[in-house]
Amino acid sequence: MDITIRAALPAEYEELGGITARAYLDDGLLGPESGAFYLAVLRDVAARAAEAEVLVAVHDGLLLGGVTFAAPGSPLAEIAGPHEAEFRMLAVAPEARGRGAGEALVRACMDRARDLEGVTHLVLSTKSTMLGAHRIYGRLGFTRTPERDWAPVPSVPLLTYRVEL
Repeated sequence: MDITIRAALPAEYEELGGITARAYLDDGLLGPESGAFYLAVLRDVAARAAEAEVLVAVHDGLLLGGVTFAAPGSPLAEIAGPHEAEFRMLAVAPEARGRGAGEALVRACMDRARDLEGVTHLVLSTKSTMLGAHRIYGRLGFTRTPERDWAPVPSVPLLTYRVEL
C-alpha cells in the first residue's frame, strides 16, 4: 500500500482527533480515573500541533491515522531526557489497521529524530495491552526500558521503550 506520511493540516485536526479518540476507546485504553480528561486531550489535535509536530498517514486521500512527534524541549515530551525525542498518541483507524500505517508513522518519527542535531534516541510510553504497537516497536529495534516505566495516574501504568538512532 502506498502510504504518505506528512504534517497534519488544520482542516484534518477534527478528523484525526476522532480517529485517535475512537482507537483508544475501541481498544479499551481509557479507564475511569482519567478517561474523560484524556479523551479530550486525544481529540484536541490543534493543541498538540501548537506544541509538537502532528503527522498523518494518508492513502488515496483517506486519513488512516496519526502520531504526535515531540522534539527535545516540547512540553508534550513526558519521558524524554537529554538527547532524546519522543512520540505519543500513535493511532490508526480500526478499519485501516494491518496496512502498515502505524509502522510508517513510527518510521517517520525515527527519521525526524535522526534529523535533529544532538538527538541520539527516540522514546515512547505505551500500555501493556497495546500489543499491535509493541510488535511494531520490536520490528523497528525498540527495546524495553522498565527502569523508566511510570504512571500518569495510579490506574494507568505505562511501559517505556527506546531506540538508538
